[in-house]
Amino acid sequence: MKFLTSRTLRATAVFCVVASLAACGLPRSGPNKKEIYSGSVLEDGDSFVVSVTDRVNAAIGVTPSLGFSSDFTNAGSIGSDTIQAGDVLSLTIWENVDDGLLAGQGANATILSEVQVDGAGFIFVPYAGRVKASGNSPEAIRRIITEKLDTQTPDPQVMVTRAAGDGATVSITGKINGQGVYAIERPTRTLTAMLARAGGVAVEPSLAQVKVIRAGKTGSVWFEDLFENARYDIALRNGDRILVEADQRSFTALGATGAQNRVAFETRTLSALEAIAQVGGLQTHTADPTGVFVLRNESEEIAEQVMGRDDLIGTQRLIYVLNLTEPNGLFLARDFLIRDGDTVYVTEAPFVQWTKTLQAITGTAGTADSLRDLSN
Repeated sequence: MKFLTSRTLRATAVFCVVASLAACGLPRSGPNKKEIYSGSVLEDGDSFVVSVTDRVNAAIGVTPSLGFSSDFTNAGSIGSDTIQAGDVLSLTIWENVDDGLLAGQGANATILSEVQVDGAGFIFVPYAGRVKASGNSPEAIRRIITEKLDTQTPDPQVMVTRAAGDGATVSITGKINGQGVYAIERPTRTLTAMLARAGGVAVEPSLAQVKVIRAGKTGSVWFEDLFENARYDIALRNGDRILVEADQRSFTALGATGAQNRVAFETRTLSALEAIAQVGGLQTHTADPTGVFVLRNESEEIAEQVMGRDDLIGTQRLIYVLNLTEPNGLFLARDFLIRDGDTVYVTEAPFVQWTKTLQAITGTAGTADSLRDLSN
């Protein structure tokens, strides 16, 4: 009688566990391969599930580039002595007569020690009128004043110097060793020279981005590209704002990986294989190397190339599938480029759920035996 009772208890426990598993499922890190494929367009879902091939890698292997537009690259260097609004000038005017326009009786020189350049960039000089100073060098201003006075006094001699003010300046902030406002001087007319003047970047150079904001327009470039492409070493302009930032790109790692987290890029270009390695690789006891997925919102143009279609409209959801067990699976993963905002998800191997089921069943059966022993 006790034997039948024991068997009955075991059978009841197993039945309850199986029923519970069927109703609720076991704990896991995310969907399995079957569930991911069920969300494809072919299964009336809203995502395209694509197996990665060499052709797919060629279609998506376009990384967003940084660089300056022609508004920045076509700007010529300005002189280190260029006058700007707010500068204060000192003017000395000699006249070749005893009773000149400006000089007093018995003197032939007139000193205007503090002439400030107004907000519109002009100064006022008696008998010469308003003179455009902003954007000109002291030598150019001297010639303009001389020409205007020459018709009123014989052979005037003019000297112009900057008495106060930095002239053209730029501001540098962010990941730089010396934040501040710097004057554009003869040695620092270009971007690289000014960054060096500010002490250089304060982050890993390979991950540093330099942003320049000028007159409402913005351009960005990788710090290393400034030295590899001379075209990006742009001439600076008064009022430029320079911001140095560390690379802000990241991807999300989920599933049976060594770490489930938001992960920053460690290199300018990051492959799927490098991304997996960066989070500690696949979990040896749980990961399914045939189920490595990369989830991405792809542009219409690239999505059509990948799918071989021309009827897609707008951004598309694509799920790229990497099978690391294929003969060239590791090569495909090495050539697959991860982009900012991607999600890398690795499914659990099928046996993992089976093992969990067995553990749940045997554990529950053991609990039932314990309860039976207690009841006796």
